[in-house]
Amino acid sequence: MEKVIFHIDVNSAYLSWEAVYRLREQGGSVDLREIPCAVGGDKSKRHGIILAKSLAAKACGVRTGEPLTEALKKCPGLTVVPAHHSLYRQYSKKFMDILREYTPDVQQYSIDEAFMDMSGMEKIIGDPVAFAHKLKNRISRELGFTVNIGISSNKYLAKMASDFEKPDKVHTLFPEEIPTKMWPLPVSDLIFVGRSTQEALHKLGIYTIGQLAGTDVEILRHHLKKQGETIWEFANGRDSSLVEPVPEGNKMYGNSTTVAFDITDEDTARMVLLSLSETVASRLRKDGQKAQMVSVSIRNTDMKTVSHQKVMPAATDITEEIYEAACQLFEELWDQSPIRLLGVQTGKLSSESQGRQMSLFDNTDYEKMERMDQAVDKIRKKYGKNAIMRASFLDNKKVDHMTGGHPDGGQVNLKTLKERKK
Repeated sequence: MEKVIFHIDVNSAYLSWEAVYRLREQGGSVDLREIPCAVGGDKSKRHGIILAKSLAAKACGVRTGEPLTEALKKCPGLTVVPAHHSLYRQYSKKFMDILREYTPDVQQYSIDEAFMDMSGMEKIIGDPVAFAHKLKNRISRELGFTVNIGISSNKYLAKMASDFEKPDKVHTLFPEEIPTKMWPLPVSDLIFVGRSTQEALHKLGIYTIGQLAGTDVEILRHHLKKQGETIWEFANGRDSSLVEPVPEGNKMYGNSTTVAFDITDEDTARMVLLSLSETVASRLRKDGQKAQMVSVSIRNTDMKTVSHQKVMPAATDITEEIYEAACQLFEELWDQSPIRLLGVQTGKLSSESQGRQMSLFDNTDYEKMERMDQAVDKIRKKYGKNAIMRASFLDNKKVDHMTGGHPDGGQVNLKTLKERKK
């Protein structure tokens, strides 16, 4: 049975959610999506950047990820509204709740996108394409914002399909459609291909996804290492990753940070990953949980985000183990483009009372590593998080040894935000 995977992506999420809030909750008369408008980041960090933009702003040349000052030069009449991340989490939850009404196999990929495994459900939903149109129309009708839906037999192709013409569209990209729909596209349209990788491919005479798919993979490995093999697989439409739903009550533990400078070297990136792994692992231990899945997210200066995950041999709450997995994923993902955001997520949780399967080929003293982490936790609990840190952070002024989180902190509901704006 051929799989049927949906990828659902909110169109210009932050701007859409700001617009819906103002129209439906505040009774506003201006739809931000219909005027030159952008959601801007914290001006105190990176001088403020464009997080989302309207089509009218895009027509003026405004780009996601560029400084607010540059955007205002291109579009002097640009309306800029601040970001409200707690508000966006509220709309994201409403969006995900609708998806989960149709299948438990929903994997939230980011705050504004998700995968759905709809395999074998034709008797219930009918034709998948017709159902996708009904689903996007329901989201628009009930929640007030539009989505794109991509449909294929694996996650990667479904995500590629959802990136085709926007907004408010349904697209398919099944394996038999790859030669006509995907291969003619420029290599820069391939997910995981940033500017640096694009330049490297152009030097090899590779300009389209089809040319990449037909290149000897050994040549790509030689020039791009592991990432060369990864993008070759994707160019040929191959992806074996599964839709990994998070069961009810089994939340994920993760953290991300938007850095105040562009990360351009692997050593600094690894420092940030270690800092995030410290925070995530300490939260797992505090709640008596262990994770078997680790994922890493990278967002570059073009605001292009990629994410990759792996399943560990055993569930763990050990900082070093989570960090090593994060570094391996980072090595497979990063294409040398300057990095703006890094994130580490963990899932597939289990209680820490469950033991570890022993292996004849692994001499790692996991019990010793666990005792060391527990001792560090006790010191930090008693004297504060800065009471003890790894030596590699002592002389590092750019990266805090435990970092991450949303810039505006905890949860805020729509009613609270509405009262605050008054």
